[in-house]
Amino acid sequence: MADKPSSGEILGIPYNFERPSLGRLLSSYWQPGKGMLVEKPFGIGYTLNLANWRSWIVLAVAGGLYYQQTQSAGAGGASDDDAAADDEPVEVIVDDD
Repeated sequence: MADKPSSGEILGIPYNFERPSLGRLLSSYWQPGKGMLVEKPFGIGYTLNLANWRSWIVLAVAGGLYYQQTQSAGAGGASDDDAAADDEPVEVIVDDD
């Protein structure tokens, strides 16, 4: 029975299921001279190349959006008076002319 390959490409998407080492992990996330996306050291697909300045912009935007989401969720979104008004029944009038 033939062994299945532990790394390669399927439909142009790279995969690698070899046991990762610390050196391979570090070198895969820091590749000067390469593009913003590089092959993942373990798993399927691509990851950010931290040696590329565009990756840091992506991380800053994602961090800013996450911070904004946590701040708006912590505020509750509405005051207590608005929440009490939402629980009251609403009268709907339909005009049949």
